[in-house]
Amino acid sequence: MPTLKDIRVRIKGVKSTQQVTKAMKMVAAAKLRRAQDRAIMARPYAGKLKEMLASLSAKVDTSLNPLLSSRQDVNKVLVILITADRGLCGAFNTNIIKLAQKTVTEDFAAQHAKGGVRMICAGTRGNDYFRKRGYNIIKGYPAVFQNLDFSIAREIAETASSMYLKGEVDRVVVVYNEFKSVLAPVLKAETLLPIEPETSGKKGSSSDYIYEPSPASIIDVLVPKHLNTQVWRMLLESNAAEQAARMSAMDSATENAKELLRTLNIGYNRARQAAITKELSEIVGGADALKS
Repeated sequence: MPTLKDIRVRIKGVKSTQQVTKAMKMVAAAKLRRAQDRAIMARPYAGKLKEMLASLSAKVDTSLNPLLSSRQDVNKVLVILITADRGLCGAFNTNIIKLAQKTVTEDFAAQHAKGGVRMICAGTRGNDYFRKRGYNIIKGYPAVFQNLDFSIAREIAETASSMYLKGEVDRVVVVYNEFKSVLAPVLKAETLLPIEPETSGKKGSSSDYIYEPSPASIIDVLVPKHLNTQVWRMLLESNAAEQAARMSAMDSATENAKELLRTLNIGYNRARQAAITKELSEIVGGADALKS
């Protein structure tokens, strides 16, 4: 049975932990606000680029641009994984790593068995996990969210498009967390290359634009911008989802510490009462012995 001193030390330790988790929750909430704003502001531009690409691809021969033409035989795959740099964010990293592992070992099992799956890992957690297990990581970006910049997204997109154009890979898939709300991030495995623009179901609703100098020349400029923007949006979405997961995890930890303190205080009071009762019994017993 723990002594009163042991319980006091435990209570002090839990209080210190509670202060840390409460502070981390407040920091994550402040970071979430900024990350959420950046992710939401990036969505309209990325969506408009995709809409323009869909309109242009309907007017030109997509086989003229290799990044728009899909390949029948998919022998080599590039998986771009976006995770967090740090832990203490619940199951955020665990869930996205599980999805990436499923994508590699199940969705592309044949390619993986032949060593045809390569990876680019943005984020320390995913980079460390797959590197230790011997996966073919061609590029790693640890601590990418310490100073998140558009140049990183551009570098990742240029690496993926260069490998696709050279025939080193036949498909590029991005595995990341999309931010929807604080309590519900969405795990996604999206195909980045080849580009498959989403076409609207209502053909008559699309406007008839006049493109100068020509749709083909415009689409050559638009495709790299689209890739850069999509990777940048995915990084922003993942960053916002990470801060939301950390805020939620720290809030749960703070509440658990509060409940643990309540239990420890009850145990401390009971142990204290038992010690007092024991001392009184010994005093009464000693007084009776002296009288007799």
